[in-house]
Amino acid sequence: MSTTITNALPDIPRLCTGICEWLACVVYLLIIYRRVPLRRTIAVGLIGLPAMIAIQYFDGVMPIWFWIIGMLLAFAGMWAIILFGTGTGKREGMYIAARAFVLAELVASLHWQLVMFLNLGENPERAQLFSLLLLVVTYAACFTVAWLIERGNFANDAPTVATAQLAIGTGAITIMTFAMSNLSFVSTNTPFSGTVGQEVFYIRTLVDFCGFAILYAQQEQARRMEASAELASINAQLESQHQEYLASKENIESIGRLAHDLKHQIAALRAEVDPEHAAAGFEQLEASVAQASAQQHSGNPVLDVILTTKMRTCADRGITLTAVADGKLLKGMSSMDIASLFGNALDNAIEATSKLPDPQQRLIRLALYGQGQFTVIRVENYYDSALKKDSTGALRTTKRDSSRHGFGVKSIRHIAMQYGGEVTIRTEDHWFVLTVLLPR
Repeated sequence: MSTTITNALPDIPRLCTGICEWLACVVYLLIIYRRVPLRRTIAVGLIGLPAMIAIQYFDGVMPIWFWIIGMLLAFAGMWAIILFGTGTGKREGMYIAARAFVLAELVASLHWQLVMFLNLGENPERAQLFSLLLLVVTYAACFTVAWLIERGNFANDAPTVATAQLAIGTGAITIMTFAMSNLSFVSTNTPFSGTVGQEVFYIRTLVDFCGFAILYAQQEQARRMEASAELASINAQLESQHQEYLASKENIESIGRLAHDLKHQIAALRAEVDPEHAAAGFEQLEASVAQASAQQHSGNPVLDVILTTKMRTCADRGITLTAVADGKLLKGMSSMDIASLFGNALDNAIEATSKLPDPQQRLIRLALYGQGQFTVIRVENYYDSALKKDSTGALRTTKRDSSRHGFGVKSIRHIAMQYGGEVTIRTEDHWFVLTVLLPR
């Protein structure tokens, strides 16, 4: 360190720095999406504390030129805790570790600035208890506030998307924050350096706070962009479902007209041909035509089209679909929302049920009914395999490309929220139950 600092104050103790860096990692272990068992996270966290303290004490006994290498070792330790404690990818782990590093620098600097301001460092023996109390209060308050702030900035049910551009920007901000906050310790002959002990710590805390605020704003902007892209995908899917409904409606109407014409033709032929074997053949033909012209009549024309189309899909795949629906309850919903909600729910059930090897297990039940002041939509399908869940217990898509799928349930939730409703998913005795509750 430079010896030109007036009234130079003791630097932050290594023990405090190690604990601070470890607590910063713990904050993000509690916030971000975890892809490993909880016991592994706990084990990594317990090992991480003595490891971070050991790194700090190792840096303390090394020559001054080792300072930068020591900081890199500390950052690597924090990266390892995030990486193995939550199972992130390398880039994602480095992105989170950079944020934790800046947070640790901020809290450690703020705590030691308070210690120096209260002159606790000059007589540690007399004020040892009060100094320890100040450490506990400062660390608890700062990291609790950081947890409250950051938990809304990260999703705990999906990985943090750290693009190359975002990671590079975060790295640059972290390096600049660390360099500017510690510039006074390297040289006081710059326009951005302090020359008085208390002033040096003030600059350090302020710069670290600015760095953390910039990183927070950066992540918030990234989250908003991700949410906008996701909403655009959902809207595109809604439009696709609506177009599918319009096409299905046209096909069903065309088939209905064809079936009506065939009935008249069959009647005319039966009047001319009267042998018993011919009559039996015509009866079979009439039955097949009646089956083709069969349509659902729920009281809502949009729902009728969806149910008719999906029942034919189920028939082709050997699936038994039972529907009991009062379509009049959907009077207040737009045709696009009806098509998307029921289309997504039935598509997911059909996809899951089609995989069952036993045809007798390929069962789907749909119910639409009123209960009190609510409209209840329930879609149930039988399943006979292990369901994939994330760390929060939420179901995950079974498709290989998870980044391009999984919008079905999101679309259903989005529609339900538009009408002030909610969606619940549960499993019981090999039945997957999706329930949508909408206020009337």
